[in-house]
Order: sequence, then C-alpha cells, then structure tokens
Amino acid sequence: EMAAVFDRAGFESVDVHMTDLLSGRIALDGFAGLVACGGFSYGDVLGAGSGWAKSVLYNGRLKEMFARFFARPDTFALGVCNGCQMMSQLKDIIPGAEDWPAFTRNRSEQFEARFVTVEILPSPSIFFSGMEGSRVGIPVAHGEGFANDSVTGSLARLRQSGRVSVRFVDNYGRPTGRYPFNPNGSPGGVTGVTTTDGRVTIMMPHPERVFRSIQLSYRPPGLFKGDEGPWLRMFQNARAFVK
Repeated sequence: EMAAVFDRAGFESVDVHMTDLLSGRIALDGFAGLVACGGFSYGDVLGAGSGWAKSVLYNGRLKEMFARFFARPDTFALGVCNGCQMMSQLKDIIPGAEDWPAFTRNRSEQFEARFVTVEILPSPSIFFSGMEGSRVGIPVAHGEGFANDSVTGSLARLRQSGRVSVRFVDNYGRPTGRYPFNPNGSPGGVTGVTTTDGRVTIMMPHPERVFRSIQLSYRPPGLFKGDEGPWLRMFQNARAFVK
C-alpha cells in the first residue's frame, strides 16, 4: 500500500529491508525519501518499533548512515504505525525532533483496529501543506499508539511550536481523548508530529490505506475526482518537495 501510493504520486518506490542496509547491499545516500512502514513491519509484535530502532542505534555504521540521511536538507522521511514508534526512538539523530514523545501501550490495553477521524493542524510538515483544517477519516491498527511524554519529549513544547500535525477528533470535530474516537488515549488527541523544518513526520494512523476514495467508509457523491482520495495529497506534497 505504501509503495503503491508513492508510485501514484510520481515516485519510484524501492523496497529496502534492514538486511540490505546491514549487509551493505544498499545505502541511504542515493535516496531522497525514507519511509518506515507499519502493518507487520519488524514482525508487528509488541515493541516492534523499539526493536527496529535499536537495530539502527546499536550499529555504529547504520546509525551514522541514518544520521547523515536525516541531516541532508534535500531529504524527507515518514514513519507510520510501527514506523512511527521506530522513528520516534531515532529522534536523537533527527534534527528538530528532540521533543517527540514515546509511543507506548494504548490506554485501552488492547489492539485497536478501527476507522477514526483526524484533523490536520497547521505545522511545518511538508506532507500536510495546504491540508490544514481538513477533518478526514482514516484507519488505525495499533496496540502501542499512546503519545507518552512522561517517558520522553514534551507535548506542550510540540504544541507551542506548532509541531503537532495530526490529532484525533470526535464526531463534532473537537480534539478528544475520549474512546473510541481517540483509540489510544493520547492527550489532546495527538497522533502525528513533525520536526522543526517539517521534513520528517511521524503518525500512528495509516493514510496509505485510504489514498483512493473508494477505500473510504463514506464517499459523498460528486466530492471526489475519479478515485483520488484526500490522503493522496500528502504524498503529492512530498513529491512537490523533491526537486
């Protein structure tokens, strides 16, 4: 799904495994974008993102490679679900990500797979340019999506600096911590954050699963052109960023 939407937006998607990077078969230096996917990445076991992050942080060569990639001003990165959790733990090597929270066990104490509504907030994220104020349906499927700044980071500083880019809202469009509108209990509905310059964004919901309008649970007649859904825009924004 992630490769499909990036291809649709005009990219050439390359499936890179950690074993490719560890063995030296592939390096990140030749890429403009890096996407850490969800949906069974790293086995999709509890704590998958933590194990994934440590495979980078505890390998000197990989850590330097990732740090070099994030430091390049012409690159972008996206982390979704498992990838959100993984990339949040790489924040020490991502410029402008120092206030990102950890993502820990849902307050419901169970895996949540449902369709919810989120609001796109004004932020520097290159992915959400022109999408500010949109309230759009999106699927979630995670057991560890609680944005937990009692472990690390500061949601208050992220809000003050405008680096919260996505939040859960209720059926009235209000930011919420109420279950099930907010499936993981994150304070203020926070479910997506970005860096100071907006090149790196992480989020718990799955936009790649609804980039076609026919994938939405509700599709008002005449609202969409062809099968293009509203979430395709964020990937088109990434393509516009790459010169």
